[in-house]
Amino acid sequence: MPATLDPSRSTPSPPDAPDALGAHVRAPACAPARRWIWALLGLAVAAAWIWALDARHLLRSDEGRYAEIAREMVTSGDWVTVRYLGLKYFEKPPLQMWMTALAFEAFGVGEWQARLWVGIAGAGAIALTAWAALRGWGRRAAVATALVLLAAPTWNLASHFNSLDMGVSAALAAVLAALLLAQRQGADAQAAPARRRRWMLAAWAAMAAAVLTKGLIGIVLPGLALVVYTLAARDWALWRRLQIVGGALLFLLITAPWFVIVSQRNPEFAWFFFIHEHWQRYTSTVHQRGEPIWYFVPQLLAGFLPWIGLAPAMVAALRAEPARGFRPLLFCACWAASIFAFFSLSGSKLPGYILPVFPALALIAGVALTTMDARRWRRQIVAMAIVAAAALAASPLVARVGSAEEAAQFARFAVWIGCAAALLLAALALAWLLNRRGQLGASIAAYALGFFAATTVGMVGHEALGRAISGVDLVPPIEAVLQPAMPIYAVRLLDHTLPFYLRRTMILVEQPDELEFGVQQEPQKWLPTLAAFRSAWRAGQPALALMNHATYAELQADHLPMTVVAQDERRVVVANFEPHR
Repeated sequence: MPATLDPSRSTPSPPDAPDALGAHVRAPACAPARRWIWALLGLAVAAAWIWALDARHLLRSDEGRYAEIAREMVTSGDWVTVRYLGLKYFEKPPLQMWMTALAFEAFGVGEWQARLWVGIAGAGAIALTAWAALRGWGRRAAVATALVLLAAPTWNLASHFNSLDMGVSAALAAVLAALLLAQRQGADAQAAPARRRRWMLAAWAAMAAAVLTKGLIGIVLPGLALVVYTLAARDWALWRRLQIVGGALLFLLITAPWFVIVSQRNPEFAWFFFIHEHWQRYTSTVHQRGEPIWYFVPQLLAGFLPWIGLAPAMVAALRAEPARGFRPLLFCACWAASIFAFFSLSGSKLPGYILPVFPALALIAGVALTTMDARRWRRQIVAMAIVAAAALAASPLVARVGSAEEAAQFARFAVWIGCAAALLLAALALAWLLNRRGQLGASIAAYALGFFAATTVGMVGHEALGRAISGVDLVPPIEAVLQPAMPIYAVRLLDHTLPFYLRRTMILVEQPDELEFGVQQEPQKWLPTLAAFRSAWRAGQPALALMNHATYAELQADHLPMTVVAQDERRVVVANFEPHR
């Protein structure tokens, strides 16, 4: 394989040069055994990846919201107008909800089905990024890149959390990979022009998927990265190889149909989606998610923690890249830096926003790992061992974080955190031993798989907290009294998980929360005041109501007839009749 994206600059490895991941380029006697080991490790990782999709209950707000939207799509049969609790919900495009709805249609409604698309997207992005590394820098860099992204805690967590951040990040990873592959072909005089065109058209199609997942950032972010790279590299010729006319036509062919149809059916869509959800969201704190400009710095450090120590080697790899022609590593650096800066300057910030930077960083880190020597790698292992030991020592403190009512939950979670830290320490000890024996590639693999396993254990252990957050334990007593036509009121409380678990929408009362736009469009579908709720509650139709404890105490003081059906630390469910137990 070529050493860079430009074959004219490649420096092939000698026939028996040692592979950085433990094998040899020419198959030695032990190659079959090594292949079996890699195959078994791959199967173990795949099994853990799939198992983790169903190891937790859904959390608020994203997981419950997007699962419920997809469920309502399946129930209503309307896949054009996105609805949440029966109300119009135009904050995001529908691609991920479509994919989740297809999973529900194929496999039934459930938690792993709700996370299936993000799991596929996260794994697919690892594969695509590794493929770009394989074609550009060879097998060693490809395996290293895959291990880097697999071990990045944020990538693993986001691939098992039902939000739009992984969906759009995977689509953008496909944009990055396809663009790198297209420009590699463009720098190769012997490559067929048709193949170069196909890779660029694939990049445009991936941008369309990103737009249909989370809006205009799907094209804004790649465009920003191209501008920053052009200014940094002075590579103006790149723009002639982007297939702008054909790519733009393909992009519109994929994206335009839904935007046109939904706008025809809902004239109010365009202003809310393009102005409110894009311009106002970015330039103001209208969504009350304002954070300091350095907000994403700790997010990046924690999310890329296993590889932060590679920063000097990553910078060295960038500096070693030839300054002529297309510079793929510099492009990856510009991609990561421009996306990080874009969201740092935004008036709305959430941790998952910078997820698209990780595939680009993984490519640079993967190339840097191919230059690693045993001494530098030993320092990396020791540094992370200190971090893991500190996490293990501090894990009992997690039990003291929650309130008195949550003490038992946090105590259980502390055990999981301790187990994850201990598992990581064991993996780092193995990595240190393998490195000492001269097996650098195996050491890197043990290190990366240790971080992947520890993150997975910690994520699964969060169920100690997440079960109570999801409210799933309220479902059996509610279902014991719930009748098919019985309304359920959500009084001053938008619960993002119970509707999915109950397979029922709720009628909002007084506080519409993020569904303010929806109730404005269809005011007949909610009760705007507590007085209206009291009247409906006393009207005689059997009904249930969900509320927090403060609202329950207020209504109880007003002598509103209520019988408690179920409750937990956060919520109370009451009936306006006496249930038959």
